Amino acid sequence: MIPIFSVVGKNSNTGKTTVLCNIIRELKNRGYRVATIKHDVHGFDIDHPGKDTWKHGQAGSDIVMISSPEKFAMIEKVQKEYTLDEIISKINNVDIIITEGYKRENKPKLEVYRTEAAECLLCEDNELFGLVTDVPFDMAVPQFSFEDTEKLVDHIIELFLNK
Repeated sequence: MIPIFSVVGKNSNTGKTTVLCNIIRELKNRGYRVATIKHDVHGFDIDHPGKDTWKHGQAGSDIVMISSPEKFAMIEKVQKEYTLDEIISKINNVDIIITEGYKRENKPKLEVYRTEAAECLLCEDNELFGLVTDVPFDMAVPQFSFEDTEKLVDHIIELFLNK
């Protein structure tokens, strides 16, 4: 089973995406293969009007795939949102999966907290394996500054990849 954790935060603009991208870069520098899943509660569209794949979908195709020597993408129309576990089951050939969002799921969480973006933490201590923060909290969870990417990735490797 591929290890997985979620990067979460109480509000937008806490720095979740920045922290996640820093983690990805550091894991890649150390030779790991990484998959990410972004949860978007608002809906999204990666296809652009006028493009061939968009035309395929507009014509009624339920699954549209596009492939090139560098990338592959699949756009699937769904009747209901996939669960995180259903999405995870579609992923292989990676060392670790990291989600951004999915704050209500039962996966280990790394919370990102910035005082200017939130008044309090989102998670309870027992939900967290780490906290990236600009102020210290009186809790037993390992805490990292926004500049501590290497130490944070050491912690992630120890918990999820050295098994």
